[in-house]
This record gives sequence, structure tokens and C-alpha cells, in this order.
Amino acid sequence: MNQDNDNQNTALGVVGAIIFGVVALVLGIAIYSANGKRPKAPMPAVAANAVAGATPVAASAAALGVGTGISADTAQVTVEGGVVKFFFASGKAEIAPEAAKALVDVLKGTQAGKKAIVSGYSDASGDQAKNAELAKLRAFAVRDVLKALQVPDAQVELRKPQAVVGNAAGSSADARRVDVTLE
Repeated sequence: MNQDNDNQNTALGVVGAIIFGVVALVLGIAIYSANGKRPKAPMPAVAANAVAGATPVAASAAALGVGTGISADTAQVTVEGGVVKFFFASGKAEIAPEAAKALVDVLKGTQAGKKAIVSGYSDASGDQAKNAELAKLRAFAVRDVLKALQVPDAQVELRKPQAVVGNAAGSSADARRVDVTLE
């Protein structure tokens, strides 16, 4: 009978240790992510799945207080003439789910030694400081996708765009975008 109790206690101990380990891992990941530090994904497929949801950067955009009266627009990504254009919902920095697919040519270019140039645009209307900060958060979100897809830091460059897009109504999709080009 003592041996049965010992075996049962050992089994309970192992199960308890596994549960503790899983809880510690989940908490560790949550704390690590909350600090804005994101580990590189072990493979691009994992990164593609990760960009489908809201990012910690998107939460930071909401904290800015931008986007009150947010319209029903959504995040989108297009490729036009070799430029990958990420369009964002008003007041948000959430990446479109198809981001990884749109960056295929950029990934090939960086593997060939080119740099990915990331430029975040902002609207000329409204609070310029908030607009500039939101444009920066959006550029960081795109940079984070590139990093998750294993693009080395040395091959990603954040740049201010040459021109700010203006729109009196403040609803221009062109003003809510980040471009990625190769150089």
C-alpha cells in the first residue's frame, strides 16, 4: 500500500510540476511581450500566424487617444510596382493578416543583400504630435513583422518619408500607411 501512495504522490508531483512550468511560461511570455520586446519567430510560418492578430504596438496606438470616431475601415496590404503598402484603420497600428505573403519579394531582396526601407506616413490634419507618433508605431509594427520573418536588424531601415500626405478631412488612406521598399 505504501508503494501505491508513493507512486501516486510521484505522479501528482510530476503533473504539478508540468502545470507550474506551463503557467510560468505563459506568464513569462506575457510579461516579455508587454515590455515591447518580441522574440524572433523560429520559422516564418509562425510569424505569418502571429501577424494576423492585434500586436502590442496596436495597443500603444490606442493608448495615444487617437482615432476617436474610428470609421469602419480595416487594415490592408497591397503591392504596387515593387512597393509593399500597408494601410491602417484610422487610429490603429494593427497589421493586415496577409502581411507575410505581401512581403515575399522583400524577403527575397533582403536575402540577396538589399535593405528593406520602412517609411510611415502621417496625416497633415489633426494633432501632429499624435499623428507622428502613430506613424512611428505603424512603422515599428511593420518592422516587427520583418524581424519575425527572420530579416536581420541590419537589413531593416526606418526612414521618415520625404513628404507628408495632407487631407483636410483627415480620412485619406494614403496618409495612414507604411511603405516598404528595397534599396
